[in-house]
Amino acid sequence: MTQTVDGVSFSLLEPADFSWLRELGEVFRVFDQQDSGNIAFGVERDGRKSFVKYAGARTVNYRGTPQDAVARLRAATRVYRDLEHPVLIPMLEELALPAGFAIRFDWFPGECLHPHWEYPPPRKHTDPRSPFYRFRRLSIARRLDAYQRIVEFHASVERSGYVAIDFYDGCLLYDFATDVLRICDIDLYRPRPFRNLMGRLWGSTRFMAPEEFILGAEIDERTNVYGMAATAFCLLGGERDRAFERWEAGPARYAVAHRAVCEDRAGRYPSVEAFLRAWSEAS
Repeated sequence: MTQTVDGVSFSLLEPADFSWLRELGEVFRVFDQQDSGNIAFGVERDGRKSFVKYAGARTVNYRGTPQDAVARLRAATRVYRDLEHPVLIPMLEELALPAGFAIRFDWFPGECLHPHWEYPPPRKHTDPRSPFYRFRRLSIARRLDAYQRIVEFHASVERSGYVAIDFYDGCLLYDFATDVLRICDIDLYRPRPFRNLMGRLWGSTRFMAPEEFILGAEIDERTNVYGMAATAFCLLGGERDRAFERWEAGPARYAVAHRAVCEDRAGRYPSVEAFLRAWSEAS
């Protein structure tokens, strides 16, 4: 079904009450296709824009219960508080609502590097309008700077005692006007120790270490090292094709990234901090 708020239409499986949004501002955009059970709104009040993520409605691509989505979003508030960082989109407030739960974030005028619904593969790689296509055609210096910020953030995540779950290029926002990168959607990051109790964890297979598919496996610093290197191949190389011929950042950095995506955990760097040191030395 189609529902409309402030003249902006979006899809849901059944009607939901969004009258509470009036207190936050006027809706100018809706993100309704996520499979997380959340729906998000861009709202503006007194010239200031916010991003509001809400759980409690029955969204079109989610197969779980609204109650589970609410529980995950509630738990995420601690994650955003604990991992506050200049690269992370700031959480402004949490909202307990009669039929659900919402978090309000600062609005960042960037574009998602994995806009799956607008530019699904292979269009993501071939359409000149795609944010990913445009990012990959930035200078190597700009892309290396953006990548450095990603790894520095995850070194901070590690120091805070967390592991990254469900990190992929859909968590990356890039403002092409200012060349600023921000990270969003870290809802599923978890404190250590953390074990894989699902068999296949949440996430994109392009970024997931082997242990993220193994029931009972420990998910730790070495897992996140793999994810950081997979990110390097996404932004600087051939993504799933990790051949040197597809790599754009030089042989020394390639050697660091290639070691970090070793299928054998013992062959990777022991921590994101160690990976970051090796990456910096390679540069």
